[in-house]
Amino acid sequence: MSSPAIHCVFLIVLIILSTSPSASGDDNLSAYQVLEEYDFPVGLLPTGVLGYELDTSTGKFKAYLNGSCSFTISDYKLKYKSTITGVISKDELKSLKGISVKVLFLWLNIAEVIRDGDEIEFSVGIASADFPVDSFVESPQCGCGFDCVSGGRKFSGFDRFVSYFLD
Repeated sequence: MSSPAIHCVFLIVLIILSTSPSASGDDNLSAYQVLEEYDFPVGLLPTGVLGYELDTSTGKFKAYLNGSCSFTISDYKLKYKSTITGVISKDELKSLKGISVKVLFLWLNIAEVIRDGDEIEFSVGIASADFPVDSFVESPQCGCGFDCVSGGRKFSGFDRFVSYFLD
């Protein structure tokens, strides 16, 4: 091949690589750090995200967990599938798939999450609920949420109540 042809092929390869979505996101950032870059708290994802893909030109993303994940937080039962998809932009997650919440006896998909100042709104399409951003500064753990074993002892709500008076 002549030199101009090699330069042309090299240029085409560079253009393709620079415009294709990242296979593993930005190698320097975790999925939690990417959430923060879009003005979301890390606690929207449970601990243990193995990796993610993000197309920064469209906002389309996939986050990968090590299997499905469920837990209860403040009387809300949540389920995460092993792959969560959607579209992210500043203060907005939309077209979400892979996250559901139990409302009464029905499991509803969380379709959209919007940050409005110090509030986070979760929408299931027909209804929505607002929560303080401060409620999501920490990531819950699969299986136990925030009521996990700490130092060999499980701290339930009753345990916290009793320990308050014993300390």
